[in-house]
Amino acid sequence: MSKEIIGSGLAFPPGINAQGVLGMTNERNELNQSILIILSTTPGQRVMRPTFGCHLCDLVFSPNNAHTGAQATRMVEEALGMWEPRITVTQVDANPDPRHPECLLIQIEYEVKFTHDRRSLVYPFYLIPGETHAS
Repeated sequence: MSKEIIGSGLAFPPGINAQGVLGMTNERNELNQSILIILSTTPGQRVMRPTFGCHLCDLVFSPNNAHTGAQATRMVEEALGMWEPRITVTQVDANPDPRHPECLLIQIEYEVKFTHDRRSLVYPFYLIPGETHAS
């Protein structure tokens, strides 16, 4: 039954695996790939589904500070709530990467609705470096 909710398909990004065939997803990584697709798609990018995606691209020229992190958190929560019905987002935190000042690390914790499996992933969002601003 869980395969009906979390199935398999082509991997994202598409590619050839070690056996020389198209890479496929499985139950374990399919949701993570779905989340990555949602977060990396700009609304308007898909012709047949123009509202699909996340507005993170609006932040690309923003300073890497707490305000930008709060905006990113809200955008991720809204996008995943809208486009990934198989999960419940339990927490999102977005903070500057201390080692890479141009990177905002977005930590997403979620629960798979069907199995109650708790998972997390980190989405690195890269900003265009500009002036340094205080948090």
